[in-house]
Amino acid sequence: MSAGRATPMNVDEYIASFPPDVRAILETIRATIRKAAPDAEETIRYNMPTFTLSGNLVHFAAFKKHIGFFPPVNVKGKATLQKAVSPYAGEKGNLRFPLDRPIPYGLIEKLVKVRVKQNLSTARALRKS
Repeated sequence: MSAGRATPMNVDEYIASFPPDVRAILETIRATIRKAAPDAEETIRYNMPTFTLSGNLVHFAAFKKHIGFFPPVNVKGKATLQKAVSPYAGEKGNLRFPLDRPIPYGLIEKLVKVRVKQNLSTARALRKS
């Protein structure tokens, strides 16, 4: 999100603040996440759209030249998925999807499903302790 933008009150407001071409991408990412995590809730955290399910699930944000996808998703032991995310690796394991290339919505869906499993597993472990 570029500097100078007002803090959005909800995901609709966040998405509406971008040009139509970026809005379309953000809406498709939103729909992809909803499909992969139908029980997750939407909110705004860190001034970006966030889905929560037993804690923060994923965040995404539009920048000048890319869409950022956070937090890092642990794909260790999943060689195919690890290879798929490597071209998009940014700092600290976050992903950057360039706006001048097709957005890998199928990959986003897979990553969200991994995060759902991770979050639910962590929540179960915490309840047991």
